[in-house]
Amino acid sequence: MNKVIIITGASSGFGKMTAERLAAHGHTVYGICRREMRHDKIRYMQGDVRDAEGIALKIKEIYDKEGKIDVLINNAGMGIGGSLEMATQEEIETQMNVNFMGCVNMCQKVLPYMRKQRYGKIINLSSIGGIMGLPYQGFYSASKFAIEGFSEALSAEVKGFGITVSMVEPGDFATNFTASRKNSEATMNDPDYGPIFKRSLGLIEKEENGGLKPEVLARKIEKIVDAKHPRLRYVVANLEQWFSVVLKRLIPGNWFVNILVDYYKTKP
Repeated sequence: MNKVIIITGASSGFGKMTAERLAAHGHTVYGICRREMRHDKIRYMQGDVRDAEGIALKIKEIYDKEGKIDVLINNAGMGIGGSLEMATQEEIETQMNVNFMGCVNMCQKVLPYMRKQRYGKIINLSSIGGIMGLPYQGFYSASKFAIEGFSEALSAEVKGFGITVSMVEPGDFATNFTASRKNSEATMNDPDYGPIFKRSLGLIEKEENGGLKPEVLARKIEKIVDAKHPRLRYVVANLEQWFSVVLKRLIPGNWFVNILVDYYKTKP
């Protein structure tokens, strides 16, 4: 059955691949992104998820035209690397506003229409970094931890209206996320943090560049879109990263931190 789907961050990476796949399979897909985009099957709309009022107008426009909104996929996101200590206020606000508040804005503006319909499906892109705090990606992790708590609470609040909420928690994928990551100049230039950050960043980028193909995630999201009773959480990762998620649930916190220290080589 044809569904009306809104997906944010649809100009590249996961978002573009997922939008193209869903549109090719007969769904009406609206892609919201900051860049001006054109596509034969995707109905692109230029917008910034941080602009709550602008987003509200675009969602109303979609609903007025289509008469329904079946699925919202919150995919828009970005990453800033660096030490937590040296992150600037601007860097922190940018990271949290794009990844977390962008998700909140979209949910708040779509939910009135889904409640009116008494059905709908929300899929929020979290991360394995939303399950464990990744060194030198701390505010990225914080934004994804926030999505985890928000989504779990939201699921309990809206289930009675026939609305489901799911989180997708990807591991490392080979996308343009690596190249577009912004890195803290203060961290890079610090005599203590700098050498460690550069070493850790090399490991992070190697894992990302050798990660799964974005088509894998697009297929998983399509299955969630089609699922009658979607789960709250879906980990999509290679075997090693999937095992790390399981391990974190089983061992004491200090032990897991020591594993992160050894893996990311964060000791001087």
